[in-house]
Amino acid sequence: MTNRQEPHPLAPLTADEITDVRKILDTGGVLGETTRFSYLGLAEPAKADVAAYERDGSPCDRLARALLLDVATGAAHDVLVSLTERAVRSSSAISGEHGQVPVLGEEHDVVREIMAIDEGWLAALRERGITDPSHVYLAALSAGRFESIPDGGRRLVRVLAHWKPKPSTMVWAHPLDGLVAYVDLIRREVVEIVDTGAVPIPAESGDYDDPAVSGPPRTTQRPIEISQPEGPSFTLTDGVLDWENWRVRLGYDMREGLVLHQLGFTDDGEQRPIVYRASVAEMVVPYADPGPIRFWQNYFDTGEYQLGRLANSLKLGCDCLGEITYVDAIVTDGAGEPVTLANAICIHEEDAGVLWKHTDPANGSKQTRRQRRLVISFFVTVGNYDYGFYWYLYLDGTIELECKATGIVFTAVYDERIAPYASQVAPGLAAPYHQHLFNVRLDMAVDGDLNAVEEVEVARVPMGEDNPFGNAFTRSARRLTSEKQAQRLAAPERGRVWHIVNPERRNRLGGETGYVLTPQGLPTLLADEHSTIHGRAAFATKHLWVTRYDDNERFPAGDLVNQSPEGAGLPRFTESDRDIDGADLVVWHTFGLTHFPRLEDWPVMPVDRCGFTLKPSGFFDRNPTLDVPAPSGGQQGHCHGGGA
Repeated sequence: MTNRQEPHPLAPLTADEITDVRKILDTGGVLGETTRFSYLGLAEPAKADVAAYERDGSPCDRLARALLLDVATGAAHDVLVSLTERAVRSSSAISGEHGQVPVLGEEHDVVREIMAIDEGWLAALRERGITDPSHVYLAALSAGRFESIPDGGRRLVRVLAHWKPKPSTMVWAHPLDGLVAYVDLIRREVVEIVDTGAVPIPAESGDYDDPAVSGPPRTTQRPIEISQPEGPSFTLTDGVLDWENWRVRLGYDMREGLVLHQLGFTDDGEQRPIVYRASVAEMVVPYADPGPIRFWQNYFDTGEYQLGRLANSLKLGCDCLGEITYVDAIVTDGAGEPVTLANAICIHEEDAGVLWKHTDPANGSKQTRRQRRLVISFFVTVGNYDYGFYWYLYLDGTIELECKATGIVFTAVYDERIAPYASQVAPGLAAPYHQHLFNVRLDMAVDGDLNAVEEVEVARVPMGEDNPFGNAFTRSARRLTSEKQAQRLAAPERGRVWHIVNPERRNRLGGETGYVLTPQGLPTLLADEHSTIHGRAAFATKHLWVTRYDDNERFPAGDLVNQSPEGAGLPRFTESDRDIDGADLVVWHTFGLTHFPRLEDWPVMPVDRCGFTLKPSGFFDRNPTLDVPAPSGGQQGHCHGGGA
């Protein structure tokens, strides 16, 4: 029997465990007066250890990983702590040449302190008619890495500014353009100010919550109420979520946010695995403005800012509607103390339209079934943008991820120089073109650990002896057998999809059981292949990567993304071109939006969506929803169970 007194090996660190980690590090002499925590999270155990724990309760060492930064010296360490042994297992120095630990939340305050007393910066503000620096909002942004700029391995941010005449001002409407500062966070100094000259500050208000801008609220909407009088159809027990035939263990990480573990489906009494671990492992937002002020603007929101620690506390009726179950998330602050993000994860059911329907002319049968889905979501705010991540599980075995982008576009002054690379969204106000590119890491386990990937697409058949009327078409399939061969682009015109199959498991007609990954096939990274961002975000140049599983290969742009060099992550993982035909596989899928901002995206952007689906293909022997009951309702005229 499994030992239920201890947390499950995949359960996130509790608040008490975070406190214990800090004590162990302190006792072990690892922490100094100026040591800050950039990251702290569970170091997940090997799959075999988890399996042994679940099978017979075999002990599983509880490990935590911490990324520490000495803000006085810049020294950083990657530390592994055993909570089981209450000891520091290892500590290794992080070389700046390999990148920096993620940006600390408190470093934004450090930047404000530095800039408030820098004479060069204050002089640049006076040139723009601003004498009080408190009327300027500073955006301290990840610096990237450019070999042409002699940064010397410094821990840097680059700082853009917006005018803030009063506390309620929506600052993004008023960029202070032609000005950027490079700031050394450790030496607490401004390294360089790039000032191409003062330009007029766009004046039109962007305060969308001001009735003078938005107009009076409309009065035409009548209430929509969603209720489940008997409660939801799912249960959540010790982190395990059961709904219909689905079972999934919920995890949370301050870098990735929501993590789905051990996702499986019960079929004819058998719990069949599909995905061992799923998460949004990275995202990058590259901008298109090549000018001297913003050429460096490329943000890795997961690896540089850590999406999980930026999660919103969701509110009923605003972020989630209906019969809602909330789950808190626990992260750490710079001092290594636990911080509870209340209501970080939202779980609920939704009606999703018709599942299947048929009116048969031969026997008079009239049948309709309603689809519903389980929604597991969280929302984050990263500076000016907000992102929602919605995992959907459907009755028919379909898995879907939908990412929602909203918030406020980043702004600049609109002029002839920027016009080819930006939209004018208000008088004199530019929103540079940019992309939002996500990468999801899918540690696949379709019917077991050994999987393979086939690329399937439509194929036209030319007229000829076997196709005399020219109406035939078919499909082609080829097995992707190595990691380099499996670096693929989508081809919507060919209907290209990827089947993840189990070569050792057959359905009732003899085919390999599998799931099909259907991409949206929107543009990948558009930056030139010789650019720095192309080298640092190589994962975003392909829609598909497939790698042989390795415990240490977790992040598609590499482990340390902040000021990282080129070539880390998936390019390095796939250098040896390992065999992937019938192996423990990880599928990495890149998808996202290319945003040419519209007038309708200002002053706040309606949600834009992107994502992908994983759908059973030969996984089941027949439609798995034949047992879904006919709709029923108590009101006159509502559909009841029917038949012939």
